[in-house]
Amino acid sequence: MSIVVTEDRGAVRHVVLNRPEKRNAMNQELLRALGEALREAAADVDVHCVVLRGEGPVFSAGVDLGELAQSAGRPGHLRPFRKVFLDCANLCEEMAKPVVCQIHRTCVGGALEVALGCDMRIASSDGQFGLPEVKFGLIPDVGGSTRLPAVVGLGRAKELIMTARTIDAAEAERIGLVNRVVAPDELEQATQALVDELLANSHVAVGRAKRVIDASARPALAQTLEMEVAVQEYCVAAARESAREAEQAQDTATPVAG
Repeated sequence: MSIVVTEDRGAVRHVVLNRPEKRNAMNQELLRALGEALREAAADVDVHCVVLRGEGPVFSAGVDLGELAQSAGRPGHLRPFRKVFLDCANLCEEMAKPVVCQIHRTCVGGALEVALGCDMRIASSDGQFGLPEVKFGLIPDVGGSTRLPAVVGLGRAKELIMTARTIDAAEAERIGLVNRVVAPDELEQATQALVDELLANSHVAVGRAKRVIDASARPALAQTLEMEVAVQEYCVAAARESAREAEQAQDTATPVAG
């Protein structure tokens, strides 16, 4: 079974993260497969709407921390790792078709950044959302720092990112991070109802309206996305230097056996 599967339901294509044994943690294999599935959906004229969802107990636990540590620990590897990640969020935003993210339980870190690239988010009432990167000396750098303010406003975006706080689905709906919240057993039906509302209109007009709205909300998108990775490189370098200094201090403090 593929790590990302697709399912067509009429004019709707479901793109499904399929790494449930790892809580759909986003490694390079999954991200490349997701990017390919999104490109195919964007290019298929018979697809008028896309639903992004996850198989298993949660939508996604975010970035695969093992792979991230390997990439962040080697100079020059951060940008290639990030590009594969960022491409997925960008593809969701750039296709001239509505993309609905169906979220159950966990949606944190990089998973939330990909979800922010979608046009609408519908969540189960047991959903949990957060961008915890600053806890680890990093920032949200695959669109989170750029897209979140446009979705929830500057003040709330600063609070969520700078405190690394996790919020529940009710608060996420209250601040506009998600569009609708329903009981877990009603999520699939509610997603279909939202999709039906979208499909009831001209798919050409809906897709082009999306492009204009996004351009208005984030006119400096390319510049801020570049700033994200530049700042992330600074944070990673600072963390390396701090680790080096701590190691040197420990070596100096260790008594030499006589």
